[in-house]
Amino acid sequence: MIRKSKRPSALTFVVCGTALVMMSLYVPSQLLQRFTVRAQTTTPPETIVLAEKAALGKVTFSHSNHISKNYNIEGTRPVQCIECHHVEQPESEAKKVAPHLTAYPPNRTTTLTAELLAKEPNTKVTPCRSCHARKEEKPTLWPQIPEIKSENSTAIITLTNQQAFHRACAGCHDQVLKVRPDAKSPATNKCTVCHKKTTA
Repeated sequence: MIRKSKRPSALTFVVCGTALVMMSLYVPSQLLQRFTVRAQTTTPPETIVLAEKAALGKVTFSHSNHISKNYNIEGTRPVQCIECHHVEQPESEAKKVAPHLTAYPPNRTTTLTAELLAKEPNTKVTPCRSCHARKEEKPTLWPQIPEIKSENSTAIITLTNQQAFHRACAGCHDQVLKVRPDAKSPATNKCTVCHKKTTA
């Protein structure tokens, strides 16, 4: 009776070794390609549609014009991110511009700018409605919609998205017209310049 050796041959070592080397070169590169997360640059939107449910019609807001043209109150520079996205700065800075009191996240140390978006491509921008929800809706970031005292009385104003947008947008337009009466900025009482009903 012939007994077979239990020791592997030199050829088996060569074949197995070659296979292991090939796998060690192939598998990591495949896994790397498969699981590598490519950084997506946060690109500011060209336009934003607001007030989709408004009785006067929706508002198509040119975000790109406001951040690239001289649309600030004095007409000397673009609108800075934090002029609208006021929570996107450290709380100590946010508190300097009444009635804003909060930052998100609360321990934030950076200020949202175009430069920050370019440098930190994974920067998340908090949508307005995350805090300023529609009336009778709950915001996603806070337990309730923010409230402020009225400037002219003791009344409390709930800053729904409608209140917040009108205060920010129309309020800014009114300030522009005070500083630059010849500007083509729509005034608060010119609702249908911004609000457009869709034709059926």
